[in-house]
Amino acid sequence: MDAAVLTCQTLPSIRPQLRIAVVTETYPPEVNGVAMTLGRLVNGLQVRNHQVQLIRPRQNAGDQPQPTATLSEHLQQGIALPRYEGLKMGLPAKAALTRLWTRQRPDVVQIATEGPLGWSALAAANKLRLPVASDFHTNFHSYSSHYGFGLLRRAIVAYLRKFHNKAAVTLVPTEGIRRELLGYGYDNIEIIGRGVDTQLFHPGRRDAALRAQWGVREDETVVLYVGRLAAEKNMALVFRAFDAMREANPACRMVLVGDGPERASWQAKRRDAIFCGTRIGESLAAHYASGDVFLFPSLTETWGNVTIEAMASGLAVVAYDCAAAEEVIRNGENGLKAPPEDESGFISQAVSLAPHPELQRRLGTAAAARAAHLSWDAIIDSFERVLLRLAQSQSATDDAADWPTVARTG
Repeated sequence: MDAAVLTCQTLPSIRPQLRIAVVTETYPPEVNGVAMTLGRLVNGLQVRNHQVQLIRPRQNAGDQPQPTATLSEHLQQGIALPRYEGLKMGLPAKAALTRLWTRQRPDVVQIATEGPLGWSALAAANKLRLPVASDFHTNFHSYSSHYGFGLLRRAIVAYLRKFHNKAAVTLVPTEGIRRELLGYGYDNIEIIGRGVDTQLFHPGRRDAALRAQWGVREDETVVLYVGRLAAEKNMALVFRAFDAMREANPACRMVLVGDGPERASWQAKRRDAIFCGTRIGESLAAHYASGDVFLFPSLTETWGNVTIEAMASGLAVVAYDCAAAEEVIRNGENGLKAPPEDESGFISQAVSLAPHPELQRRLGTAAAARAAHLSWDAIIDSFERVLLRLAQSQSATDDAADWPTVARTG
């Protein structure tokens, strides 16, 4: 074999090392889907030997940067986000970011959130001719009807469209979200999905002692909800579906994992349910795997990490046919779906599982098998390719712009 051919085939490909500025208003240890996703992506970029400059609000008075060989943190001032206890919204910081990026120029900027800090980052990056990738993580226009400002929906859509269209590319997790945003007039949308940690979430985490703590026998059905206890998650339908399931099979118990503004009111009204509060890590994984059926009727998700975490844990999932469920659930094969906003259909799907533990197990086994293919490595590879393309495109543009000046001075 030709030596040159041998070299090309045997040596690993060498990826350029990028300087990447990541701007976000939420980050671990905060507990939400955006923070979890950003934590995964930033870690994956570091593993691939990129230099990450993380810009976020200070989470508390004692919050300090935690630099490593591949990570620098720049903490900005923030204020509490209404109705999201523990989360901060970054304040405008265009001047500070312009100074930072003039001194430590990144190759590409990734903006995860559209608040004042994100807008400042977008303005500073555009001023300095830095390529920007923005993320569409949260359906704020859908949230508006749940928080008393539905009349502002059109203004919110316009604001978000203006924000994202100033970026070189907007990254979304599903084809459904891409179609929706194209309909709103968004440009340059690409799909980067989401993965699941199957080393953490898997059926082997099932814990008989935890079920006993809930007062549940092994032959009873645990109906599980994991997520924020808030209006936008459609909590009323969770309980309506559970009540219908219990009519079909009295040996059903409702377990809820998470916290939020509606927890106290639901806990007062539903003393038959078990409220476990926020769980993380192995405790969260055990709570998932110790359930049997997972109900998730939210219509405001761009993805919904809890859907695939429940699938990876071996649960039979009932969800609306949107977000993650639209992408990964085959109805009747590895979960059950109802058309969006079809509440009676959602309840019927849930009821169909209640008296049939063998069906619950069959769907849960197939769900875990499907989730096993949702690798974070593949997702991060796709994300990295987008950032490399943007950085290389900007470099070529800068070279072309600089060439006439070089020619004149030569």
